[in-house]
Amino acid sequence: MIFMNLQSGTYYWPTTLQDAPSYPAITKDIVCDVLIIGGGSSGAQCAYYLASTGLDVVVIEKGKIGSGSTSTNTALIQYSGEKMFTLLTNSFGSKLVSRHLQLLKQAIEEIESASNSSPIDPEFFRRDTLYFASTNNDVKKLKDEYHLLKQHGFEVDFLTKEEITSKYPFSSEAAIYSYNDADLNPFKFSHGLLSYAKNKGVRIFEQTQMNGHYFDHHKQVTNVSTKTGYGISTRHVIFAAGYEGIDLKKEKLVSFSSTYTVTTKPVDLSTWHNRTLIWETARPYIYMRTTADNRIIIGGLDDSTTYPEDRDSKLKHKADLLIKECNQRFPAIHAEAEFTNAAFYGGTVDGLPIAGIYDAYPNSYFFICLWRQWDGL
Repeated sequence: MIFMNLQSGTYYWPTTLQDAPSYPAITKDIVCDVLIIGGGSSGAQCAYYLASTGLDVVVIEKGKIGSGSTSTNTALIQYSGEKMFTLLTNSFGSKLVSRHLQLLKQAIEEIESASNSSPIDPEFFRRDTLYFASTNNDVKKLKDEYHLLKQHGFEVDFLTKEEITSKYPFSSEAAIYSYNDADLNPFKFSHGLLSYAKNKGVRIFEQTQMNGHYFDHHKQVTNVSTKTGYGISTRHVIFAAGYEGIDLKKEKLVSFSSTYTVTTKPVDLSTWHNRTLIWETARPYIYMRTTADNRIIIGGLDDSTTYPEDRDSKLKHKADLLIKECNQRFPAIHAEAEFTNAAFYGGTVDGLPIAGIYDAYPNSYFFICLWRQWDGL
């Protein structure tokens, strides 16, 4: 039910690409090897990877490219995620977590490579991350996490209170300082990868919403109907439609919350050490990043509500609190909000992404990015 109203407010990312590429709606029945459903960041990455395979690939998007959660994704590209790796090790064992960590590191490298291939500059920048203790009780957890990351070969430092205050105009008892994370512009990234894919022969259709689908066991194809009345027959389907993919699959391990984001007017960032990504151990937490045109994106103050009206009624108050948090940490900046939005986001019980094949959907794949961050998307 919540997918009718995923987000509201004003959006910064679309303003950074005024002449974004546009694509036609489907106007006839078509046949292809692979159909990607969803024209956001997940669908764009799938199209990018498949563009040079020689397969006949089609992408459909029910609205405009990048108009869904991609427009509100704050695109902190980090290998650390919602759950600490020490907790994941307790749940899954060190061998699996070691492999998971290496894949996350590889994913950031591949996002960087894709960015370099894009005909539209996605504003990809390598960034360090400051992950600080929100309370004194969190210091030991941070230290254990630091030792685990160090053990797996990650470039991290453990900062004391004195070291934090020497770099930043705010303080904490301790922090993990991670190297070689990143940030980017998710709207430009998605459009750039789809432009790349189009140039390789991938067919892309906007304003083309899936209306239903069924698998023909005799022909081993999936037939997809659209609301425009035309059909698509395909050997394989990739559902990359964000939270709507969860609704389709009826995923029981996902829970939803409301989150809030502010993008400031351009500011002087000279007091922001290395323009690091910043977040904290508290749950829910506040996170911060900078943009290519010297703005700050501040997000968090999550709320348990899953009702759009309730979520939206809190937007102004939450935005004011986020600006207050920003100015407390960086008092010399005097940040002012220019764009504010509220959105639903999902998290999994185990803190891991959803990607794979499900028996109920033959020859179909689900690729669902759940977080406001791209923790090794």
